[in-house]
Amino acid sequence: MKVQAQICMVINLDKCIGCLTCSVTCKNVWTSRKGMEYAWFNNVETKPGIGYPKKWEDQEKWQGGWEVKDGKAVLRHGSRPTILGKLFSSPRQPEVKDYYEPFTFDFDTLKQSLRRKTAPTARPYSIATGKRMDKVEDGPNWEDNLAGPFAARSADPNLKGTDTVGYEEFEASFMFYLPRLCEHCLHPSCAASCPSGAIYKRSEDGVVLIDQDKCRGWRQCISACPYKKINFNPARNKSEKCIFCYPRIESGEPTICSESCVGRVRYLGVVLFDAEKIEAYSAAPENELYERQLDLILDPFDPEVQRAALRDGVSQNFIDAAQNSPTYKLMKEWKIAFPLHPEYRTLPMVWYVPPLSPLGHQDVPEQFFAGIDDMRIPLEYLARLLTAGDQKVIREALGKLVALRIYMRGKTLGDEISPDILEKAGVTPEELTAMYKLLAIADYKDRFVIPTAPAVREEAELFALRTGLGFEGEDKENGLFGGL
Repeated sequence: MKVQAQICMVINLDKCIGCLTCSVTCKNVWTSRKGMEYAWFNNVETKPGIGYPKKWEDQEKWQGGWEVKDGKAVLRHGSRPTILGKLFSSPRQPEVKDYYEPFTFDFDTLKQSLRRKTAPTARPYSIATGKRMDKVEDGPNWEDNLAGPFAARSADPNLKGTDTVGYEEFEASFMFYLPRLCEHCLHPSCAASCPSGAIYKRSEDGVVLIDQDKCRGWRQCISACPYKKINFNPARNKSEKCIFCYPRIESGEPTICSESCVGRVRYLGVVLFDAEKIEAYSAAPENELYERQLDLILDPFDPEVQRAALRDGVSQNFIDAAQNSPTYKLMKEWKIAFPLHPEYRTLPMVWYVPPLSPLGHQDVPEQFFAGIDDMRIPLEYLARLLTAGDQKVIREALGKLVALRIYMRGKTLGDEISPDILEKAGVTPEELTAMYKLLAIADYKDRFVIPTAPAVREEAELFALRTGLGFEGEDKENGLFGGL
C-alpha cells in the first residue's frame, strides 16, 4: 500500500442553478488574455446536449482516455510510435469550430454615432481574425436551458441507443446543468501522452499541472484528454489547463469557482488513496470501474492507513483534513456522488451528486422506488454519464436523496415518518441529519476543508520523480515518453 493524498471536488447537481457565475469568475481570473479567448477552464453545460467542445464525449471520434488491451490499460490515442508518427499533425484535436469563434461587438459605434433617425447597432466581429461577422452562430453555452432544436441536442452520445421519441415535446423534456472543469485524474492520459514530459501530477495534493517551460505545443495532450479540458494557446504556442487554483489551495482557500458559486453546490476536501492499485484498477471491466475507484479511496480513520500515510510522506494536517473531508463523506461514506464517465479509465477526481427531478403528483411515501423510476431524468441517462451504465448505484443514491427530503419534511411538519422509507433507502436518521447539514445548510468551513501546504516536507529525490506522473515506483511506467 502506497498512500497518497488528493484534494478533490464534489458538485451537487441537484442544487446547480446554471447561473454560470463560476465560469465568469474563472474566465476573468485565468483565461482573459490573448490566445485564450475561446477557452473556458470551467464551463456549465445543459444536459442533454452535445456540450463544449461539440461532442466531447464521443470517444469514437476523439479517441481520448484509455482502453484495455491484454489486460492492461493503454492509451486509445496510440502507442509511443503512433504518437510520434503523427506528432506534427495531431488529427484528433478539436478545431475552433468545435469550440466557437470568440467574438465581441463594435461598441464604439454606439458611443460615437451621430444623431440619426434609427438607433445605431453594435455589430459582432471576430476576436480571432478581427473581421466583422455576419452573425454569431455558436458560443460556449449555446445550448443553455435547452436552446436550439432538439435535433441538434439529440446528438448527445449519452442518448445513443435511447428511444428519444417525444423528448422534443415540452411534456416529456428534461434537463439539468453540468459544471465541468479539469478532473485532475489519478490516471491522467494527458500526462502519459505528452512527448515533452511537461504534464505532471503533484504528489502532495494531486493537482495536475503543465510545466510551461517544458511544453513545446505538441498538443498530444489535447487529443488524449477524454474530457477535452486542455486548451492550446496559439499566441504562446503552449497548452494550458485548469490549475485547480493551486495558489489558493496552498493557502487553504477554495478554488475561485467554488468561492463564487451562488448555489453553494461545490465541496472541496482531501481523500487518501492507494497509488499501488491505480494501474490494476484502471484496467478493470467497465461494469466494475466505479466500485474499483471507490475501493481506491482509503479510510482515514484506519490506524494502519494513518501509519502508512505518515510513512509515505503525507503530513498529519492532510490526514486530519481527510478525516473531516466533506468529499469523503459524499463519495465513500454515503455513496451519493459519482465520477464523470469512469469508462474513460482516467480515474477522475471531480465527482457529482446526481440531480433529482420532478415526480409529478405521485404519492411519494407509498410509491417510493416507483417514483424514482418515473422521474423525468431517465436513470439510464444518469448511469451513462456517471457510472458507466450501472443504474443500480444511481437508483440507490437517488433513493437516499428522496428519503432525505421525506425525512426532513416530516421532521419539520411533525408528520410521522414510516421506518420502511429509511429501510428501503438503507439510511439511518443520524445519517440523514448529517446529509441534510452538509447538503443544505453547510457553512463555508464545512464545505471547504483544505489543509495548507505543510511547512516542512520530507526530503524527496525530485529528479527521480520526473517520469512518474507524480508517483514513485512502478507507476512511473505510465509515462509513454519517460518525461524526457
